[in-house]
Amino acid sequence: MRSSILALVLSLAVPAAVLPVAALAAPAGIVILTSAEAADAWQLCEIGSQRAQGLHYNYLGEKAAKSLFSEGTAPAFFFAITPHTVATVTPASSSWRKPVIHYSVLPQDDPKKLEEALHERTREAAGNVLNNPALKGKTIVMVWDRRHIADPEYDKKYEREAAVTLRQLLHLDILPGVPREWPSGNHDYFWVVDFPDSSNVPLKFEMVKQDFGKSFPNVPANDWGQPAGLDAAAGCLVD
Repeated sequence: MRSSILALVLSLAVPAAVLPVAALAAPAGIVILTSAEAADAWQLCEIGSQRAQGLHYNYLGEKAAKSLFSEGTAPAFFFAITPHTVATVTPASSSWRKPVIHYSVLPQDDPKKLEEALHERTREAAGNVLNNPALKGKTIVMVWDRRHIADPEYDKKYEREAAVTLRQLLHLDILPGVPREWPSGNHDYFWVVDFPDSSNVPLKFEMVKQDFGKSFPNVPANDWGQPAGLDAAAGCLVD
């Protein structure tokens, strides 16, 4: 375990642009989701905390009831970018006794500086994920800011090398069925992406809706693009 984390850290220290072409090798699979519901800029609300536990017990944790990982395999690494995304995935990553690799962006008073930091760290993360030999053939989880997963405004403004969304940076835009936007009200979906061996061009995309059944009845499970039905009384930020 220590050796694999060390290999990852050493690889992350090398800018993607200077990695040799032979090292280009994406993970076998990437599970992408956005953060659970938030109370403020730093922490999850109660419903968001319940979602984080639901993700652990149902989809992402060790011995999860409806695991997204193939039988007998474990996610190699968990990646996050903001305090919300770290809090969302920590219960699941802890169950595997794995750390969260944090491309840290903390809340700031200046919205422009915050946005620029999210742009930069998203580019860094995507570049390393697609070019990191330590990840070849493995499955990873990325819990990310929703606008930096998919946002048509960003995709129009920042193209090609300047791209700032995972949709473009991971080349998901070449696959059919990949939404152009991650709606603000949807905290309840996964994007599951498969890559062929020794390639950083994705092969398959699937959307999976989170369904916790009766175990977490207060956690919204709204359809894609539909409102979650939460109001201010829930104690969660409502976009």
